[in-house]
Amino acid sequence: MIIMNKNKLLTKVGEQVTIYLYDNGFMVEVAGKDLNDDWKTVKHVCLNENELFETIRKYITMERE
Repeated sequence: MIIMNKNKLLTKVGEQVTIYLYDNGFMVEVAGKDLNDDWKTVKHVCLNENELFETIRKYITMERE
């Protein structure tokens, strides 16, 4: 699984993080602003709960829009 550095994709996050539940994992979707101050939506596939919690933790500690 390839995980990109979330901090390079978004510099600020919006007020919502969406979690999708699948039979074989999870997907986290979050919107925010990038380095150019443009709105972006990113999605991350997580294979287990540890990856899910780590991904959420990184987003909730980022600066908010």
